[in-house]
Amino acid sequence: MFPFITTERLYLREIEVTDLNRMYSILTIEKVTRYYGLDTINNTSEVLDLIHYFKEMFATKKGIRWGIINRETNTLIGSCGLNAYQERNKRAEVGYELHPDYWGQGYASEAVKAICTYAFDQLNLNRIGAIVYPENIPSQKLLEKLGFVNEGLLRDYLIQDDIAHSTISYSILRNEWKY
Repeated sequence: MFPFITTERLYLREIEVTDLNRMYSILTIEKVTRYYGLDTINNTSEVLDLIHYFKEMFATKKGIRWGIINRETNTLIGSCGLNAYQERNKRAEVGYELHPDYWGQGYASEAVKAICTYAFDQLNLNRIGAIVYPENIPSQKLLEKLGFVNEGLLRDYLIQDDIAHSTISYSILRNEWKY
């Protein structure tokens, strides 16, 4: 069963096909996908493929991607999740994106905090990593605020739109998690 998480202002739930149009409206905003690590989204069929990929990722235990729902408006405002999940090695990588209307209000931090707590408490992870573009200062600040440690630069680590991008590796260990 897909895990449902409630926070003070958010619901984190499975992303459904009914979320297609809202996900499309978020993932076609250049300033959202600039640091997403995927090629530019050009049509709804690509978003539908992504939704199916999220479902397959969960079914095969390779990760979990939640829709971030604003509890007050019941609106999908982004997504967050655990990628590259390795049960044997007790690790995964966290990722997230929000519609720009919700930036700077603590929603991403609230969602990341909730999924990290879930990962440490329910999945028994020992390590959660994050990969961040060096230019994405707000994401770096969010991770550092939650206690993630900058482990250094990964040169030309991701290819996005046929361009190699270096990233910064962050992580936090179970014994460092304070929430």
